[in-house]
Amino acid sequence: MKKHFSVSIALILSLLISTQAGQQKQPASQEPSAKQEADKKNEVVKISVTLVQVDVTVTDKKGKPVTDLKAEDFDLSQDNHPQRITNFSYITAQPAAAAAVVAAKPAESNSVANAPAPPVPLKPEQVRRTIALVVDDLTLSFGSTASVRQALKKFVDQQMQPGDLAAIIRTGAGMGALQQFTNDKRQLYAAIERVTWKPGYAGINTFSPITTDPAPGLTNPHTTRIKSDAITDLTGTFGVGGEVTDTDTSFRQEVFAIGTLGALNFIVGGLKELSGRKSVVLFSDALRIYNREQNIYRVQQALDNLTDLANRASVSIYTIDARGLEVLGMTAADDLAGDMELSDPAGTVEGANTNYSKFIAKTQTGLADRSRDFFESQEGLRYLADKTGGIFSRNNNDLSRGVDRALRDQEGYYLIGFVPDQSTFKSKNGSREFHNIKVTVKRPDLRVRTRTGFYGLADEESRPLSGTAGQQLLKALASPFATNGIKVRMTSQFGYDTKQGHFMNALLHIDARDLTFEETVNGWRRVMFEIAAFTFGDNGRVIDHSDRAYTVNMSDKDYQRTLESGIFYRVNLPIKKPGAYQLRTAVRDSISKRIGSANQFIEVPDVKKGRLALSGLIVRGMSEPTANSPEPVSVGEQAASMKEGRVDEVEPQAGPAVRKFQRGRVIEYGYMIYNAQTDKATGQQQLETQLRLYRDGQQVYVSPVKQLKTILEAETRRLIAGGSLRLGGELTAGDYILQVVVTDKLGKDKKYVTTQWIDFEIVK
Repeated sequence: MKKHFSVSIALILSLLISTQAGQQKQPASQEPSAKQEADKKNEVVKISVTLVQVDVTVTDKKGKPVTDLKAEDFDLSQDNHPQRITNFSYITAQPAAAAAVVAAKPAESNSVANAPAPPVPLKPEQVRRTIALVVDDLTLSFGSTASVRQALKKFVDQQMQPGDLAAIIRTGAGMGALQQFTNDKRQLYAAIERVTWKPGYAGINTFSPITTDPAPGLTNPHTTRIKSDAITDLTGTFGVGGEVTDTDTSFRQEVFAIGTLGALNFIVGGLKELSGRKSVVLFSDALRIYNREQNIYRVQQALDNLTDLANRASVSIYTIDARGLEVLGMTAADDLAGDMELSDPAGTVEGANTNYSKFIAKTQTGLADRSRDFFESQEGLRYLADKTGGIFSRNNNDLSRGVDRALRDQEGYYLIGFVPDQSTFKSKNGSREFHNIKVTVKRPDLRVRTRTGFYGLADEESRPLSGTAGQQLLKALASPFATNGIKVRMTSQFGYDTKQGHFMNALLHIDARDLTFEETVNGWRRVMFEIAAFTFGDNGRVIDHSDRAYTVNMSDKDYQRTLESGIFYRVNLPIKKPGAYQLRTAVRDSISKRIGSANQFIEVPDVKKGRLALSGLIVRGMSEPTANSPEPVSVGEQAASMKEGRVDEVEPQAGPAVRKFQRGRVIEYGYMIYNAQTDKATGQQQLETQLRLYRDGQQVYVSPVKQLKTILEAETRRLIAGGSLRLGGELTAGDYILQVVVTDKLGKDKKYVTTQWIDFEIVK
């Protein structure tokens, strides 16, 4: 049975917002869980009936961290009542030695080409800092967008360090592609390329031009005339030209603010599942929490829910005003005179003075409104940073300085805990009160920053509702974080077929020990689960999807074997056009409701343009080759397979999905080659290949350059290629990356180079 989900990211965000908003009215827990203090670094902020623990940053006058304070140097209070500090420690975010990534050794003289080394995936224990760089493209003007792109590139090129896990997320693009947390700079660069100005959302400049030429019949003193030939920040929402009132503008600002906070809610909720202290850096032109001295209730409520969630998730939010140092006075774009005559028709001095006075008054009013609007637009950014222990950066045209402050601020922090009053978590009139926390330090001339407080709700109570099966799968698929309720491993490759075009092929390995099997009759067992796969384009939208429910019955013998080997499935999704994509899969157990997910970034080249391209690699263990063994290229056919459904693996651990090999084992690899040039005289291709093996970012093996042997598929004109490699006995156990570099000697400029790689593991 096949069914499809219609994904609405806005719906997912609204569900998450409503879930968080409803958390303050949940009943108190009757059986609070005991506090375990084994790993302070992994669990930073804790809020329970037995312990409240917060992170505190202390800096000197120059902004440098102070690390030598003791518990007696601090004073802590809850709701202005002094509290005794019961837990105290200082945590340093030291980089993991294993996470250090060094440049690969230069290729030898017989190298095919100076192809770039593949990225080294980080293990959980190697993560030093987790950073979400959030671009609020709902508010960014044309000028601000350029500055943000420059700051993002500087982060990737210069500020990102070994052990950093980062994501670049756009609030106006949904929770789709190119937003996975990664240390792969290719993926981050691809995300930066999608940070573009949206003329339907924001203007070319921060402010609309001031004009003293009012539209006829205006009665609202705050209504602004928009010239018909001007592109303003209201273009695309209310159209170009016409009148835009305060009500229209306020509604638009409220909608955009809710959208921005909803995206942040989603990100922070995902970060909650990661260990350690995390940071969000928000680039925005505006986050309004009031207009004309009137609070925007829905925005304020969403902001309070977000800050409480961030504090519980150990996430500090750093906000950056992307406008930099803004000019609030008159500019060349302002039309100060307009069509107003500076003298009356009669030419009297009295009439000229009257009109001139009106002109001055309207100009002063326009400049005053501009200044007020500017500072009002900053209040939400300031509030968000203050409430979550972050820093608000403003009035600086070098936005990368704000990023640097956020990164340095994550280097170390104090963990301070206390036992809360018994009344803290009691419900009053069906809701929970907000409790303020204040931390001061006795040593003079030091600055202390921490979270401002929390709602009287224990962490156990604040977990969101599970939702329906469809909502659970959609949340797992849309999240930039992997879900580990079920261990799922995905190996994906792009392919091309002359009939179908571009496609993605995903081979899934599901750990059967995480599934729930029911006993039926005669010792047989049954397991029921769903597999959903979505491809997100680089604009964050769903390109294609597949969802199927499976019921598998097996004998006791097959059941025991399945527990050891797992379950294998292949999913095939068409790709309408080349580009950068995120392939995401999720598996849901129908009985236990557990979910596992996996995602992978894939660049699909345009095969139709004639450029040399390789499909993804397939790697598996093979038997010892003999003199009569055929060339090991048949494995390459799997890279082009269109078959879907369950896959039987003869040797599961050494198969293409799991890829775990013993030292000394011979492995075979295969792939497809597209657009190889053919010698017109001989009708043959002239391809060269080289293998490279990497361990922790260092090149441990490079093969000599060899002429590549291929098999030509007559119908599709694809070349099937492959080879074998013996894993030396001196190789240590661990994770490795196999890279294949192919050069077409008949290509343009004499050399045409492309590369692919895949990871595998050597076990003892």
